[in-house]
Amino acid sequence: MKSAEIRSQFLEYFQENGHTIVSSSPLIPGNDPTLLFTNAGMVQFKDVFTGEETRPYHRATTSQRCVRAGGKHNDLENVGYTARHHTFFEMLGNFSFGDYFKEDAIRFAWDFLTKRLGLPEERLWVTVHHSDQEAEDIWIQTIGVDPNRLSRLGDKDNFWSMGDTGPCGPCSEIFYDHGPDVPGGPPGSDDDDLDRYIEIWNLVFMQFEQSADGTRTPLPKPSVDTGMGLERIAAVMQHVHSNYEIDLFQALLKAAAEVTHTQDLEAKSLRVIADHIRSCSFLICDGVLPSNEGRGYVLRRIIRRAIRHGHKLGCDQPFFHKIVHTLVAEMGEAYAELRDNEDRIVAALKQEEAQFAKTLDAGMKVLEDAVSSLTSKTLPGELIFRLYDTHGFPVDLTNDIARERDLELDIAGFEKAMDEQREKSRQGSSFAVEGQVRFDLDGSTEFLGYTHLDASAVVVALAKDGEQVDALAAGDSGIVVLNQTPFYAESGGQQGDIG
Repeated sequence: MKSAEIRSQFLEYFQENGHTIVSSSPLIPGNDPTLLFTNAGMVQFKDVFTGEETRPYHRATTSQRCVRAGGKHNDLENVGYTARHHTFFEMLGNFSFGDYFKEDAIRFAWDFLTKRLGLPEERLWVTVHHSDQEAEDIWIQTIGVDPNRLSRLGDKDNFWSMGDTGPCGPCSEIFYDHGPDVPGGPPGSDDDDLDRYIEIWNLVFMQFEQSADGTRTPLPKPSVDTGMGLERIAAVMQHVHSNYEIDLFQALLKAAAEVTHTQDLEAKSLRVIADHIRSCSFLICDGVLPSNEGRGYVLRRIIRRAIRHGHKLGCDQPFFHKIVHTLVAEMGEAYAELRDNEDRIVAALKQEEAQFAKTLDAGMKVLEDAVSSLTSKTLPGELIFRLYDTHGFPVDLTNDIARERDLELDIAGFEKAMDEQREKSRQGSSFAVEGQVRFDLDGSTEFLGYTHLDASAVVVALAKDGEQVDALAAGDSGIVVLNQTPFYAESGGQQGDIG
């Protein structure tokens, strides 16, 4: 069963069972400024669960695009090294807002897996929180699961909370057993982190409100939040062990191999590129652009990691943007916004490739020279900072390269160098203009003129008549300081840009 069919079967099944199909929300959460990216299906319903928002339905189902590449949930450095880590993935979910609860949630999940998808019951293993006797009884007495295929686990694995306070509750997870030929034990055993038993679906039962003092009181309307990774269930349905072997990734891997002129389709670098084109394209589609801060910097880190892996494969020409067309062909039907923004995505990636290409070769030479003269297994902090500051190597990119060489990073030394640079920037950004006005500013103005003829910018400071002011009116003569600019300042005998 192809990934697109699994997605549509899931949504249709829950629609048949009274759920409203809700479109995926953007990757930038509209209701939670503390969250870097949408990282689960429940994010767009957070205010519904807390009662701050009402919707015209009490049951919903989604296929939510998610990114886990920054903040608390960050899988970036594991991509390419494992069979199931991604920066971008799709989360299939069904939700109840004070409507049905444990029994229906469990029955829906079991029926979908065993009847709609046809998975053998004896290949499924379930877990419950050790305090949740109700869920255990439903699984064993109502559903008929073999008690020998059920594990009782603690808070770390089977209890969910929205934060230190707020809605929370026990979970029940469903695992797929890949069989005795694969190493690993069932959930709760000593070797449960191996590959035989793979979690495919998590059912969260929100039944308590947690207070600041840790006490939990029952919610008046318990709710259900579930999530099943499309890539994981596709691997099960397509009888493969790695997510990168499913149909969604095969086309991307072939496209990546073609544009990088790589013969080995098993190369880890191709996996990185195939994963990263999805997260980068959807982030740009949702309005994020490469920059030096916040979400834009996470995007830049992902792009540059992909470009470096192309470089590792021997590709010395811009290639990453050429894979967008294949991604649109694979996912544009499910996500029309991806197809509608194809040209904009290609342009943004192409520009970032051109910008990083100027320093990639030089940075790699600096790194290789340093590695060849190392007397220990640790890259010095000063070197990590120089790669970051001069050559645009995000720290996790340097770490990715170091990991391939079995090296570690001196992060403390890097942070010390960063602090010294910040102090110099603070001192350097206190400057007099025409001997009359002084600005005390953090950071610096980023020059974009090598790649841009125009740009949007944030006004950092204004001055008029020798005084720092909050505003300049039409017709005023004054000084404007920006966070970034395509204008070249008068320097070295060259006339300054105007515009």
